[in-house]
Amino acid sequence: MQYQNIKGTKDILPSESYQWQFLEKYIADFFNKNNYQEIRTPAFEMTDLFVRGVGSDTDVVSKEMYTFLDKGKTSLTLKPELTAPVIRSFIQNRLDQISAITKVYYIDALFRQERPQKGRLRQFHQFGIEIIGSPNPESDAEVIQTMYEFYTQLGIRDMNIRMNSIGSRESRKNYLALLKSELLPFLNDFCPTCQQRFQTNILRLFDCKAESCQQILANHAPSILDHLSEDDRVHFDEVKRLLDLTGVPYTIDNRLVRGLDYYTRTTFEITSSLLGSQDAICGGGRYDYLIEDLGGKPTPAVGVASGMERLLLILNQIGGIPKPEKPLLYIVSLGESARRAGFVLTADLRRKGITCEMDFLRRSMKSQMREADKKNAKWVVIIGDDEINKNIVILKDMTVGSQTSFEIKMAPEKIYHYINR
Repeated sequence: MQYQNIKGTKDILPSESYQWQFLEKYIADFFNKNNYQEIRTPAFEMTDLFVRGVGSDTDVVSKEMYTFLDKGKTSLTLKPELTAPVIRSFIQNRLDQISAITKVYYIDALFRQERPQKGRLRQFHQFGIEIIGSPNPESDAEVIQTMYEFYTQLGIRDMNIRMNSIGSRESRKNYLALLKSELLPFLNDFCPTCQQRFQTNILRLFDCKAESCQQILANHAPSILDHLSEDDRVHFDEVKRLLDLTGVPYTIDNRLVRGLDYYTRTTFEITSSLLGSQDAICGGGRYDYLIEDLGGKPTPAVGVASGMERLLLILNQIGGIPKPEKPLLYIVSLGESARRAGFVLTADLRRKGITCEMDFLRRSMKSQMREADKKNAKWVVIIGDDEINKNIVILKDMTVGSQTSFEIKMAPEKIYHYINR
């Protein structure tokens, strides 16, 4: 039997792992400079954390989670999203006692059993940020502005920021009652999923992708922006004002609610046409009640998550990932003594920070030189029986074809200075 990777998963091969390393380093450097600290949470959590935190009626919880019983009959789930685990850690480790405002970022693998498609796998990777502790619009605006700057500095220009406010829980009650009364006459015209959502979480009708359902909403659903409380309206107006002042472009989409139940007030997505129909590269919003819902003290927060696979698709389209460094120097050795000398020289040069490689297959000089050329080595060190007898190594410049020799004992120091002159 020949084993294959599981459907919806993907091997990251050596020929592409450099892209992930580039992006992971960029993420860490960027957010550290913006005063976010990294947080890492376990690969699995108690299932109830996601049921309570994300919402039992969401697609994530009801259809997509990888859930299992451990030997103690405890229901555990591989992480399908990152905010709930971060908040669990925030509460458990009392991070609120360290600072009034907690700013964290994360990079992690997540798991959802959904239909695999371009940029969306069953094991996928996200990064994101959370600002915990502030109820004020400055934190909403910072999250949006920070992500806009993150993508801009990567060279992405084709972006659209869609933004909405879905109000606080209190002000949303009246809107939901109005929405239900306005849509009830058309209930049988909705798809089966929307008919169920109508009873359990009517706001999630706006997440439906069916054109017929969207048409009903466009014709008959009242705009949530027309039914915000005064406090909600002032909050959202200030978010927009701060984005205007920092030059961040956006459009208002009064049907953007996001797919997770914990959101309140500001919601947003950043999309790119470079991804086709599945065009979201990040999404987030405010969640002022999640910490309390999960057993913590009432604490407001706002955050965002971004898919790494989708971002890499964009970066490859625009040529935003530099190619990895090829071995600067290749050591060709012939004969037992020469191989040992080459092994030692390789180690000595690497200690000096020189990227170098040597042959492990004991091939002919012609084959080793061909391998050096294949690896685009700029320099080649040649050590054979003649060189051992003369106590030298030969350094060849593969660009111009010139060569020089050094005493074996002094070779590491001499080669280092020669190629860095």
